[in-house]
Amino acid sequence: MNNLDRLLQRNKEFAVQQAAADALMPSLLRAMPEVKAIIIGCADMRADPAHVLGTKPGEAVVLRNIGGRVTPGLLEQLGLLGRIGQVAGEVPGGGGEFHIIVLQHTDCGIARLSGDRSMLAHYFQIQEGELKTKAVADPRAAVAVDVAALRAIPALPGTWLISGLVYDVASGLVEVVVPPAPIRTA
Repeated sequence: MNNLDRLLQRNKEFAVQQAAADALMPSLLRAMPEVKAIIIGCADMRADPAHVLGTKPGEAVVLRNIGGRVTPGLLEQLGLLGRIGQVAGEVPGGGGEFHIIVLQHTDCGIARLSGDRSMLAHYFQIQEGELKTKAVADPRAAVAVDVAALRAIPALPGTWLISGLVYDVASGLVEVVVPPAPIRTA
C-alpha cells in the first residue's frame, strides 16, 4: 500500500464518520465556520492548527502558507473569502464575535531563508531593504508585525477580535504574544 492508498483509505473512514454525524446533526459543515474564526498559520506539518488548537471540521477557516505570514497572497485570499461570504449571503461575525488568529511557531523553516533576501523579498513583495521589518527570524516579533499589518486594513471590521500566538514545537504549548483585542478601537 503506497501513501496515496493509505490516504484514500482514511478518506473512506472519514466519509463514513461524516455521514453518521450529518445524520445526527444535518448541515454540520457550513460555509461559514461555527467558531467564527480565521486562523492564519504555517504550512509546517508540525504546526497544524487542527492538532495544535484542537479545531474540528467546520469550526474555523484555516489559511496556511510558508511561515504563517501576512503576505499579499494571503490578503488576496482574505478578500476572496469575504466575497464568497457576500455571495452566500453570510456575514462573518454577523451574529456575534469573529476572531482572526495569527499562529506562527518556533523553529520555522522560513527563518532558515534569512540569507536568501531575494527570495524573501519576492515572497513578501517588498524591496530587499525592507526585509528587517518582517522579523523573519523571530516568530514573536513576526506575529506582532503581522497583527499590526492586519489592523491597518480598513476593510476588516474594527469590532472583530485579533490575536497573535506562537506555538513552541519543542514543548507543544502555545504562547499568547498579542492578546485578543478588537482590530481597531473606536
